[in-house]
Formats: sequence, C-alpha cells, structure tokens
Amino acid sequence: MEIGVFFYVLTGFALINIIYYFFYSKAGFGKTPQPQGDLKNAVSVIVCSKNEQENLKTLVPQLLEQDHPNFELILINDASYDDTRDVIEDFMSQDARVKMVDVVNNESFWGNKKYALTLGIKKAVNDHLIFIDADCTPNSKQWLSLMAVHLSEEKKIVLGYGGYQKVKNSLLNALIRFETGLTAIQYFSYAMSGNPYMGVGRNLAYTATQFYDVSGFMSHMKIMGGDDDLFVNQAATNKNTIVSLNPDSFTISIAKQSWSTWWKQKKRHINTASHYKGAHKFLLGLFYISQIGFVISAILGFVFGINWMIILGVVLFRYLIFWIVMGKGLSRFRESDIIILLPFLELLLILSQLALFVSNMVNKPKQWN
Repeated sequence: MEIGVFFYVLTGFALINIIYYFFYSKAGFGKTPQPQGDLKNAVSVIVCSKNEQENLKTLVPQLLEQDHPNFELILINDASYDDTRDVIEDFMSQDARVKMVDVVNNESFWGNKKYALTLGIKKAVNDHLIFIDADCTPNSKQWLSLMAVHLSEEKKIVLGYGGYQKVKNSLLNALIRFETGLTAIQYFSYAMSGNPYMGVGRNLAYTATQFYDVSGFMSHMKIMGGDDDLFVNQAATNKNTIVSLNPDSFTISIAKQSWSTWWKQKKRHINTASHYKGAHKFLLGLFYISQIGFVISAILGFVFGINWMIILGVVLFRYLIFWIVMGKGLSRFRESDIIILLPFLELLLILSQLALFVSNMVNKPKQWN
C-alpha cells in the first residue's frame, strides 16, 4: 500500500470527526434557551422506584423542599420486594402532596418499567410532568421550577442533564462521567439544532397531552428500556422540544461502582439505541465509525507511514478541536476535572462500545433493574 493512502484515510476520518465536533459545540458554546412557560402551572413529579427504599429516604425530602408553588409527588412502587411501599406510605402520612401508585406485575408487562410509568402518568392530575429517578438528587431547590418553567403552549418536552457524583482516583467513575457528558453534548446539540433524538429519565419533562398524543410507550412497550430515549425519539420535534442548561436544573446520581454492574447497564442502553429513527442511527453510527476509523488509521499511519510529522500534525489538530469542544461542553455540565484525561477516556470508551456491541449481539439483557 502506498504511503500516501494512510494520510488520506486518516485525514478523511479526522475531517468527519472535526465536522461533528463543530456541530457538537452548540452544547458548550450555544446560548441558553429562554423559558417560555408560567411557574403558576401545577406540575406532577413522577418517580419510578423498584427496591429503592434507601434512595427514597434521601430523595423525597429534597423533592418536597423544592420551591415550586404547586406540585404533587407521585411515587411508583414497581413491585418492590424490599420496604419501598412502607417508606412511601410513611411519606404519604406526613405530606398530602405525596401519592402512591402500587404496581403489581402484569403477566403481559412483567418487569416492564414503562408499564409502571404509564400507571404513574395516569395517576397524575396535572398535565405538566417532571421525571427523576429514585437514585438521583436535584442540584438545587430550584430544580423543579427551572425544569417546569420551560413547559409552555409550544414546548411540550424538556431535556435536562443528569450527571453523576465524582469519585476520586476512580477510572470507572471518570469513564462514566465522560460518556455521560459526551452523550449530553450530543443530544443537547441535536436538540438545539432542531433535531432532538433522545433524553434521559434522570431529568426529563413532558406534558401528559404529548404522551397521549403518541400513544405513550405502546410502539416500544415490549422493548426493555427506552422509557426516556425511545419516547423522546418518537415524540420530539424541532418545535415542541427545548433544553434546560442552567446548572441548578441538573440532577446528580451515584454512578455504578463496579465494572460488571456498569457493563450490564450499558448493554441495556445500547440495545435501545438500535430502535432509534433511521436518520439518527445513521448520524450517530457515522460519528462512531469516524472515531474508531481515526484511531486505527492514526496507529497504522505511525507504524507504516514515512512522513510521520505530517501524520502527527493531523492527529494533533483533530485532538485540539476535540479538546476545545469537549472541554467547553464538559465544563458547562460541571465535569471539567476530567478534561485532562480526554484522549485516554475517548479511546477507552470507543473500545468499550465496540465490545458492548459485540456482547449484545450474543446475549441481550432481560430486565430493567
């Protein structure tokens, strides 16, 4: 093979990467969308919990302290076998805003979180719905107001950011936060460009009207997972979707602490992505292919290429753009401490995603929690 081929292949993949990163700069450098809603509108906060007795003891008091003037809190006990039901009943006895949906497994929807969430949505008395997971905590007492105020006559879906707590000297934690930040940079940038494709249930809002307009989760009820990203992929448009970039509107979760539990979680997430709309799968797939193509062609270029200085120049320029865009985006999402590790974390994530894709082809996950 001629020496020049490595340079042209590498440059091609690098160029595709750079185009994507310029597009992804919207999340870091774009203007914060202005809310169009009214805080006087009543909202329903919905939490789906399966064996979450300890997490609810932490989360519920923080939700009840939110500064929104008018809200109810719907706690879903999704067929838990711990004391989740007792914990919810205790909160109900203390505050009239707390309501419970007690889910008994249905043979047709055994272990399906979407079934539990549907029952919770039906229980809600308000049209404006705010979702947070049981293992999350709001970043501030203004979280609920900052998410809810984006819901309006036109904006029916609000995409929020759900980050993870920092753990010092943990490679897994750094990888999880990098992957979470990269994903957020992607779906925020797409949404800000008028092409929303996903959101995360750790921090998401939409109207009950919008939910019923698309028949809820019925088109993907049998698919495990996707109560957040598949719903948004189905229902979101360039007109009805907005993002919330105020740090006080973010949520924080405790990240997986072992590689095996993280691996299981990611297998489930990757499985749902295969059900995205065709255009979204193509665009996301092309980005990943350009990433892995860049890494492979760079290695081959250094090994077999004679003019390694030119190849090094292409590699350094690509990483400069990568560092600027990702650094700004991660800083906006309060993940700036991992910026120095970006090239290593990117490589580790690319290899992990490849291994997860192969693993999912062999053995698909079977339950949501």
